[in-house]
Amino acid sequence: MLERVLDGDRLRLALGGKDGLLFPAASGGHIHPNSFARLFTKAATIAERPDATPHILRYTGAALAHKSGASIAESMARLGHTTPTMAMHYAKSLEGADADVAAALSKLANGGAS
Repeated sequence: MLERVLDGDRLRLALGGKDGLLFPAASGGHIHPNSFARLFTKAATIAERPDATPHILRYTGAALAHKSGASIAESMARLGHTTPTMAMHYAKSLEGADADVAAALSKLANGGAS
């Protein structure tokens, strides 16, 4: 899909492995936020997700970090938040998260057995 969003040079730079930028500037560095928003909107349209916004990437990353076990303090550091309340905003339940918590609590209650 990237080839439908990025031109040749940007596509080559985006494919730079784990250190590559998804939406690099033509120079290879970071792009201006407005340019990123335009490219993201184009990618979301191609992916048939016109409801997607750049902020959803931040929200998803924060929610997945929380689900993987990141503490509120770790989330605060990762996201640059200064209050636990803001970090907890991103720690809202993910689909199925409540069932995962219930299963983990049941396992603990049963002495670690499933």
